[in-house]
Amino acid sequence: MARKYELKRRAARQEETRQRIVEATIALHQTVGGAGATISAIAARAGVERPTVYRHFPDERALITACTGHYLALNPPPDPVAWQGITVPAERLRVALAAVYAFHRRTAQMMVHAVQDVETMPTLREVLAPYFAYWEMVRETLLVGWPCEGDRGRWVSAVIGHALDFRTWRALVGEQGLEDADVVELMGALACAAASATGGR
Repeated sequence: MARKYELKRRAARQEETRQRIVEATIALHQTVGGAGATISAIAARAGVERPTVYRHFPDERALITACTGHYLALNPPPDPVAWQGITVPAERLRVALAAVYAFHRRTAQMMVHAVQDVETMPTLREVLAPYFAYWEMVRETLLVGWPCEGDRGRWVSAVIGHALDFRTWRALVGEQGLEDADVVELMGALACAAASATGGR
């Protein structure tokens, strides 16, 4: 009985240590980015030795996968089901963008570094492939009911993709001083303009 209890305590301690490493890695990615989140920095922040980090996460992929999963579980992106029932495309877009921009605001500290890190960290880009696929699925959901052929179809698709992008939101809010609601209306108006424009060729 005593041995079983000791094994349970040991497993609990190991899980606690693993969680500290994950949280330390997330904190570093939010503050100094992937380049600064070295194993030494992670170990120091988690209060463990470097070999302990490697014992729990033998390679970069294992660590990034665990951290990404934990972060997205705490900060889930919007569920498209919430607006799929809206039949008017422009209204559906505005409702969706309001939820998307709330998500961008909530995760901005992480995403500022992530959009840079994916360019230099191939493993992060691979682990985030389902996340990128999610945004493409959102775009396809929001395209329903808009013009889908010719120039107008391409333009509307491009506008919606641009509107969903974190970098678009950050530029308009952080650099141009707009509020989230302003960006929702601006992107909605741009999509409507693209849908009604006459192609030049």
